[in-house]
Amino acid sequence: MGDSHAVVVGAGIGGLSAALALYRHGWRVTVLERAAELREVGAGLTLMANALRALDALGLGEDVRRGEHAEAPGGIRDRHGRWLSRIDGAEMTRQLGTTALGVHRATLHRILRAAVPATSLRTGAEVERVESGPDRAEVHYRGPDGPQTLPADLVVGADGLRSRLRAQLWPEHPAPVYAGSTAWRAAITFPDPVPAAISWGPAAEFGMVPLGGGQVYWFAALTAPPGGHARDELAAVRERFGDWHAPIPALLAATPPGVVLRNDIHHLATGLPSYVRGRVALLGDAAHPMTPNLGQGAGQAIEDAVVLGAVCAGGADGLPAALAAYDRLRRPRSQAIARASYRAGRYGQQLRNPLAVAARDTALRLTPARSALRGMARYADWRPPTQPGADPAS
Repeated sequence: MGDSHAVVVGAGIGGLSAALALYRHGWRVTVLERAAELREVGAGLTLMANALRALDALGLGEDVRRGEHAEAPGGIRDRHGRWLSRIDGAEMTRQLGTTALGVHRATLHRILRAAVPATSLRTGAEVERVESGPDRAEVHYRGPDGPQTLPADLVVGADGLRSRLRAQLWPEHPAPVYAGSTAWRAAITFPDPVPAAISWGPAAEFGMVPLGGGQVYWFAALTAPPGGHARDELAAVRERFGDWHAPIPALLAATPPGVVLRNDIHHLATGLPSYVRGRVALLGDAAHPMTPNLGQGAGQAIEDAVVLGAVCAGGADGLPAALAAYDRLRRPRSQAIARASYRAGRYGQQLRNPLAVAARDTALRLTPARSALRGMARYADWRPPTQPGADPAS
């Protein structure tokens, strides 16, 4: 294989997963992170069966399962607390081999960071541009000691929603656009048991995911114009959701001031024509930023990383064919999930018309639980490739 060197731009969940996948396949890796210190900003996330299998492929599945987490098979309620649809955890395990897990983002990030060699991580490194030639690439970045140039056989763009590499390499492609909703989220200490559930009201949604260890992740979303903010974001959530069913008022009452994060939701409405340009491959939000409605954002990034590592197992030799395989394997699936996630938001949280809401709720109540689970399994029933270049089971 020789001394094949990959530079990963971005040290979030996707970037660290890619670095680990390549490292486990014999690559020397350097991770460039623009932040001065490595940390994951966020609250919680749900790991579906596909994400857990991808973590198994990275050798971290058991570490994640041993950490603080809670099973989160899920269900949907209306704003009054009436169940519209429930996912049976035992049936999910029977169909998919595992249930879903709720974990804190910081926990997953810490596990990934510990698995990547510390000498591979460089913080305070602001990547300015990448030059990709037929045989080598160069990453130009500004570090604590000034401008630097780093040669690489492969560059992995894992620099998120506002990816500089995506903008540089596909300058004419439309940027991510506002998906129509703004969202709040927080991870809090809450000792009482709560179900993993999403509750829908007209153009509104409130969700809760137990994380284990007495922690709960909650999130709320509204259809609203972009760019909104409040002096007290927690008060804004209480004003809108404080009269919803239990335990929502109690969750908000247990939320300390200042911990609530608010972000407008964006997605890439027009999918990229390729995830590869020369010796550069994009993954995660840099390649396919999606709405959170299917809970697949982190899972798709980890899948990307596992497949990229597998197809590049031969090192820099044959890299163009390997990257073509990566694009072939990852772009159709991840873009299909991104489209489905956006549709799920339109059908779910963003639905406003009272007649349409009533019709949707009735349809959900009449849908057998096994049929609802089959719909989820369509995206979660994925398996990593068993050999370099092979199609994953799906």
